[in-house]
Amino acid sequence: MTLLLLPYPDIKPEIFSIGPFAVRWYALAYIAGLMIGWQIMRRVCKQPPVVLSPPKIDDFLLWAALGVILGGRLGYVLFYKPGFFLENPLQILTLWEGGMSFHGGLLGVIVAILVFSYRNAIHPFLLSDMMAIVTPIGLFFGRLANFINGELWGRPADVPWAMIFPRGGPLPRHPSQLYQASFEGILLFLLLLAAWKWTDGRRRPGLLTGVFCMGYALARIVGEIFREPDAFLGFILGSDWLTMGMLLSLPVLAFGAWLVVRAYRNAPLPAS
Repeated sequence: MTLLLLPYPDIKPEIFSIGPFAVRWYALAYIAGLMIGWQIMRRVCKQPPVVLSPPKIDDFLLWAALGVILGGRLGYVLFYKPGFFLENPLQILTLWEGGMSFHGGLLGVIVAILVFSYRNAIHPFLLSDMMAIVTPIGLFFGRLANFINGELWGRPADVPWAMIFPRGGPLPRHPSQLYQASFEGILLFLLLLAAWKWTDGRRRPGLLTGVFCMGYALARIVGEIFREPDAFLGFILGSDWLTMGMLLSLPVLAFGAWLVVRAYRNAPLPAS
């Protein structure tokens, strides 16, 4: 192993605490993602085709937050550690200790979009397209929070930027959380922003949602190559390379491809 290692910036998960009350980076990451995404959606919604007014976007913020938190937690419980939480049901409530599933959060947000769209008589894909643009922001902050928590570290590595994580054993490892923050956050956001600004994507309901699903699935699969599999799962289906994150990303990839094809088969909405 190389001796040229980057020191892990051992930042405490708690920003500050007052008695039993503590503010954690993990919670702040979710709040930052929701707040920044909310403000961007308020600007995007004013561009044609107009889907919702800014006040309606304000109303949807609560729905989106509930979808992310409830769906993300339930997804983690069901996809990753069902046996543990069945034996320790109260641990489901310990959100501050981490343990969220993007794929579960995605399902939660889909439910929120469908119900909100029905109640407000709008096309659900037009709302999901706006959500697709801002979701990478939340993913970016979430991966940074994983890095600060010293969790979801990478596989052993001999690259000069490898790090020894406090809970990752003595071996230098890929800072895979930062890789995923770059792939799933920055690069995916720039791709969607370009698709929204310089193509007719905003006039093709479901196109941006499909681009997001495909982009996220590919970014997640690449990120999983460098990420250490969860200790309680390891590699799955008897392989020495397939992880649960990869497996769950395959239907997301297929769904995104279907949405893109569907969007281009249908006539675009009028520019006005």
